[in-house]
Amino acid sequence: MRARTRTGFGALAAGVVSVLLAGTAAAAPAPGAPGVGDPYYPNAGNGGTDVLHYDIRLTYQPATDVLAGTTTLLLTATQDLSRFDLDFALKASSVRVNNRPAQFANQTGNGELVVTPAQPLLKGQTATVVVAYSDTPSTEKVDGINAWKKGAFGALGIDEPQSSAWWFPANDHPTDKATYDVTIEAPDDNVAISNGSLVRTTKSRAGWTRWQWRSTKPQATYLTSFIVGKYELNQSTTPDGKPFITAYGADLGDSLYAAKASVERTPEIDEFLATQFGPYPFEAEGGVVTSGITFSLENQTRPTYGVRNFRAGSNTTLIAHENAHQWFGDNVSLGRWSDIWLNEGFASYAEWLWSEHEGEGTVAELAQYTYDSNPADGDLWKLVPADPGADNQFDNAVYDRGALTLQALRTAVGDDAFFTILKTWQAQRGGSNGRILDFIALAEKISGKPLHDLFQTWLYTAGKPSVGPNGAAAFTARTASVKPQSYDQIQANHRNLAAEHTH
Repeated sequence: MRARTRTGFGALAAGVVSVLLAGTAAAAPAPGAPGVGDPYYPNAGNGGTDVLHYDIRLTYQPATDVLAGTTTLLLTATQDLSRFDLDFALKASSVRVNNRPAQFANQTGNGELVVTPAQPLLKGQTATVVVAYSDTPSTEKVDGINAWKKGAFGALGIDEPQSSAWWFPANDHPTDKATYDVTIEAPDDNVAISNGSLVRTTKSRAGWTRWQWRSTKPQATYLTSFIVGKYELNQSTTPDGKPFITAYGADLGDSLYAAKASVERTPEIDEFLATQFGPYPFEAEGGVVTSGITFSLENQTRPTYGVRNFRAGSNTTLIAHENAHQWFGDNVSLGRWSDIWLNEGFASYAEWLWSEHEGEGTVAELAQYTYDSNPADGDLWKLVPADPGADNQFDNAVYDRGALTLQALRTAVGDDAFFTILKTWQAQRGGSNGRILDFIALAEKISGKPLHDLFQTWLYTAGKPSVGPNGAAAFTARTASVKPQSYDQIQANHRNLAAEHTH
């Protein structure tokens, strides 16, 4: 204003030209960031791109652990890009962008594949990126870690928060979900399993079978599974007509029937969870049980379970936990890895809901016993679930104290508002992601109550809350807690879930 008064219209016009020139310079294509800015994992994901679809076409030889093939990514540039990164631990042999050979650098030690296209990508432009590769996943590490599982059971691309980098190049962060076609060729005596629906199996050469899987709903990279080995594969349909596919490793021994008695009840458990959380969000259901891991993971449409979880008998609380993730973690994904409570606290609460449904201990009983049986100086109260740190994402506090937070919320707002909050979270954010503060804001909006102090106490502050999760009246009237029937099994689940993740 002062400059315009002093210098007149000519100077203002010159200033406008100057701003336009500066804007033009600022818009020049620039490298995309090597990560999305997640404090826990600085190189996770990539700046400047949004992946729409992955077409993964691979051949895998279990005897040699050689994985070869191509991944085609359909992605949109979110800025003018001179180059961009993909998260990838293996060595690429060629990269093409929009059918033209691109320059690339394999930074396998830190899991970055740096791609420089022949022509810059402009903001809003959709590009086709084809990466060819042949490598041995078990020999490659990212920041000193190898998440690939290889053994007599076959091979597993299964882990959290990282697993995709060992079998396909990606934008490896839950905030960039995409659809998938995964085609895996394996020797005839093996089964190859991924997510979604099994489209077909084909044979194009003697001794090999190609398995084609399709996922039509947005899916995070770490939820995408690679499983090759000797499995019993079962195909049927759920009562509402969805494909229901389960698989059991050939080496499960005397745990096989306990595993089946658990996993085969998945459609029943999902029906129950839908009454609590809203409609089941995906196109298929199922589960895989393997000896290759001790933990379990909520791979989209088809969780993967370590056989260890069934050695003492059936374990439907674990099935409830991993399938609750289909809503909390898969359909609505976390916005940052520090938001892990949005995954694990809710899935743990689902174990309590299922326990009550089965008559093995009510939610209130499980919450009270968990609160009472952990002394004020116990480990459960030392960690802050809202920001546990990368090394403690799967600490028991995230599971148990996370579930206690939800029970405290339910006590404060009442059942109607509580379950409306859970269902609205799914309805509003399904296919996308959310942050803890987003959830708190929704809870306050729906309940009409200020909830800052509640969440501050249960989620953000170390130390045992002075009043239990069932509220002041229950706390005053309480008597000695009796251990609910399901408690020990749920605790064993949580110990196993934390056992073997890459971080």
